[in-house]
Amino acid sequence: MELQDVLNERRSIRSYDADKKVTKEQLEIIINAAILAPSWKNLQTSRYYCILSDEMIKEFSDKCLPEFNQKNSAGAGALIVTTFVKGLVGFDNDGNPVNEAGDGWGYYDLGLQNENLLLKATELGLDTLVMGIRDGEAIREMLNLPETENVVAVIAVGYKAKEANMPKRKEVEEIAKFF
Repeated sequence: MELQDVLNERRSIRSYDADKKVTKEQLEIIINAAILAPSWKNLQTSRYYCILSDEMIKEFSDKCLPEFNQKNSAGAGALIVTTFVKGLVGFDNDGNPVNEAGDGWGYYDLGLQNENLLLKATELGLDTLVMGIRDGEAIREMLNLPETENVVAVIAVGYKAKEANMPKRKEVEEIAKFF
């Protein structure tokens, strides 16, 4: 599949076919694609916590997601919690921020990796939904995540139960200035 086709096809899916399962091997492939994204000083501080069992997906969803995201991700074959190690990206060797973004560079790097993950999932015929509204402390507790990591998002991965249309996108003239 050509990259432009993958870009055009990718959608945020909110209706999954619970009869179709996602495998550990598929998650490994999409995480390997994520790893190829650039990162600050090649520190690669992004981390992925993958939930595959139906029982744990249900428990996680009930404890860690608000009701609307429980509904949006119902039937997904996997949930991936994305985090990054705090205080490394965007800092000099003495731990001082190199500019006003500071730890924001960790979010940036994770976003780059997550985009690779989403696009590779699309190429493989998988569908995804990135959920930023979640209970970070409940996630940290349930998955026993270290305090040294920022919990960022939960990504549902599965097979869509119905098609989703592309929402209207802004034109280049609306968002870019050329000098």
